Amino acid sequence: MGYYKPPEQEDFSRVRLPRMKEGEMFAIADQLMGASRIKIMCADGMSRMGRIPGKIRKRMWIREGDLLIIRPWEFQDDKADIKYRYTKTQSSYLSRNRMIPKDLDIF
Repeated sequence: MGYYKPPEQEDFSRVRLPRMKEGEMFAIADQLMGASRIKIMCADGMSRMGRIPGKIRKRMWIREGDLLIIRPWEFQDDKADIKYRYTKTQSSYLSRNRMIPKDLDIF
């Protein structure tokens, strides 16, 4: 009797990237302010106040030092909505493949 051997698979993981056409960018959570607000350091060099929408607030915890995808508000440039949080594994993958801007790359 033979045994089942699964086919060879490449280690390929798909990671969400910021949609630049929609104005999204990388950011790092800098300081937790409370009331679902976070001070974030963005890829364009600005420090903004990030708002965690209820959809994300209920599903994932955001800690200081996490890599995020944010979208700045159109009418108030010093504030932004947080769209996605990367896990530590995803952050290190992006860092190894040089997808994170140099000024934000702390991984």
